[in-house]
Amino acid sequence: MNATRESVQPATAAARTRDGAALRLAAWTIAVALVALPAVAVVNGWIGAQRWPLRTLRIEGKLQRVDPAALQKALLPYARRGFFAVRLDDARAAVARLPWVERAEVRKRWPDVLEVRVVEHRPFARWGESQLLSEEGRTFAAAGVSVPKSLPLLDGPPGREAEVMALYGESRDLFAAAGLDVRELALDRRGSWSLRLSNGIDVLVGSREERSRMARFSRLLPQLLAQRGDAALQRADLRYTNGFALTWGEPPKP
Repeated sequence: MNATRESVQPATAAARTRDGAALRLAAWTIAVALVALPAVAVVNGWIGAQRWPLRTLRIEGKLQRVDPAALQKALLPYARRGFFAVRLDDARAAVARLPWVERAEVRKRWPDVLEVRVVEHRPFARWGESQLLSEEGRTFAAAGVSVPKSLPLLDGPPGREAEVMALYGESRDLFAAAGLDVRELALDRRGSWSLRLSNGIDVLVGSREERSRMARFSRLLPQLLAQRGDAALQRADLRYTNGFALTWGEPPKP
């Protein structure tokens, strides 16, 4: 019997030790949860939105094209979550989806300020049928925005915006000597260039030696127009080695 009691007592002590450790672990877990849960609730907006509300929207810089009312409407759902729970990345993404917004930054300032900085697209040209091209060479949707009628019309395959912008600038310099401006410039998917001048002449440049072809044509254009008097030049095809193919309209009737 003595041997049996001696073998049982160590096992009972070990069990009590394990039970005590488990109780202490459970107590620590509950204590940590009681401390952490309120913080988690505040950060997630479950509580505290009324105690730490965001009352002020501060817009840095002057907006020229972005509607302030639309900006406030986009940020309101995030501001309602309170100072600690507002999700700045989500708020920034909501602002970036607004028309004319190139990029946005959203910050919070204690105790109740939501601060937003918007960089607007600066339109350089119309792009294709439904987009605009910024001065940074980025395309953005033209839906819901007022497009200035004075913008030129450019077009080209995706990813070649910078190339189109560069040739547009060069072509304007070439034809300025003739007193004309370039109103349209397009690069098709086969790599062929075409443009329209401010006096309505359509110019087919082609896919090779586009700069030299335009330079030669722009030098001779004043002489060509002077030789034909009142006849209107409608179309010029520059895809020839030693000359141009010109299409003339009838002189206007007196």
